[in-house]
Amino acid sequence: MERDAMTDESVAQKTSPVRAYLEIGAVGLGALMASLTQTLVIPVLPVISKDIGASTTQTQWLLTSTLLVAAVSVPVVGRFADMVGRRLMLVFSLGALALGSLIDALTTDTTLMIVGRALTGLSAASIPLGISLLAAVLPVDRRSSATALISAMLGIGSALGLPLAGLLADNVDYHVLFWIGAVGAVLSLVAILALVGEPRHTSTRSVDLPGIALLTSGLVCLVLPLSQGGTWGWGSLRTIGLLVAAVVLLALLVRVESRSAAPVVNVRALANPPIAMTNVASLFFGFALFASFVGTANYVQAPAATGYGFGSSVLTAGLCLLPSGLLMLLLAPVTAKLSTLWGAGRVLFLAGLIVAAGLITRILFVDSLWQIVVGTAIIGAGSGIGYATLPTLINTYTPATDLAAANGINALARSLGSTLASAVGGSILASMTMALGGFEIPSLKAYRVLFVICAVAAVAAALLGLIASRTKVPQEHIQPVVETV
Repeated sequence: MERDAMTDESVAQKTSPVRAYLEIGAVGLGALMASLTQTLVIPVLPVISKDIGASTTQTQWLLTSTLLVAAVSVPVVGRFADMVGRRLMLVFSLGALALGSLIDALTTDTTLMIVGRALTGLSAASIPLGISLLAAVLPVDRRSSATALISAMLGIGSALGLPLAGLLADNVDYHVLFWIGAVGAVLSLVAILALVGEPRHTSTRSVDLPGIALLTSGLVCLVLPLSQGGTWGWGSLRTIGLLVAAVVLLALLVRVESRSAAPVVNVRALANPPIAMTNVASLFFGFALFASFVGTANYVQAPAATGYGFGSSVLTAGLCLLPSGLLMLLLAPVTAKLSTLWGAGRVLFLAGLIVAAGLITRILFVDSLWQIVVGTAIIGAGSGIGYATLPTLINTYTPATDLAAANGINALARSLGSTLASAVGGSILASMTMALGGFEIPSLKAYRVLFVICAVAAVAAALLGLIASRTKVPQEHIQPVVETV
């Protein structure tokens, strides 16, 4: 096993700079496509619904089906990657993205479109899989920057998806959005097969069927009411019952996995303080970023008569988020260098404070559109730094045989944060309204309350990063980082 690890490491160190860049580009394209598909359809959902004759419930399932499959697949696919190969499972995830996008690009049938969207949910595992794969095949000096870039793609894709969808929706048929996902996924898949090798995997664990069953059912019971609670009613028996079931099932999962010799979720590793704090911080960052995106898109499109809105188009609303996405892209390599100099925990602390500062800007300055753009850009900068730092902490304290699964859990935490932000944000905006032209419109106070909650979440993430930076961990948790896969 040691000889195999040394062989992999030797191959990685002999990789030329050009080859390394091509490998990062191949994996990065797949990560970007996976992230884009999560947001590209949001601005055009009303158009899709009208074209295919979907009911309100069916339209909601175009989003919910993706969220459910993503929540379940990320940790499960990550564990299989540690068992059978990271590149293999990355290719599987991107293949599902290509197939699902192709189905949606060619159909106007509601059921088939929901199936296609569900398949694309499998691609959510592409980002953590890409991180763990590059951590194994790249030279040591390339790993930190590659990890930061691939991780930041989750936010970059979300920030770029809205303006791209707004631009295309006004000029071409919405099916083009699905073609972008299909073609991009195929290009990334082919490039990965041609350029990126499959590192040796040393795990011989058996499939943990009880763990997979409990994890799947628990996450479904958690994500479903969070995504549908606004429609069902937060006090309805169905919503409360599923949330209670989620708590019971996930608690049972912890009990079963703590006794399993080959757990799908390594609860002992997750209980390691730096790992636990990083995952909680990930949830907070996911919450703050997504709520900011949703708040900005809806905010600037609100009529000027509200006293705060600008009556902007979908395209303008998306363009307000564009600087945020560009800053995420530009700051990813800088973040890797800062993590090396200061330590990832301290950089995470800085990121949380920057996000909070951006949210405070959004609360205080509301007179001009440029103020909204500046505030959102600051939030994007902090989120980009935070997203790029989180996997560095995970990789530092995780044994090499668990890297893919650990990064999958971390990506799941960010995704759950986004889902929670959608639920909480939607409830706040729906409950604090003003009457305008016979309609109920979210008030300025509603947005400010949402941004205050996000700022508190960002500060909490910052404090967790600071605590993690001061946490002493056993030496055996630090050594097997990414160099011994």
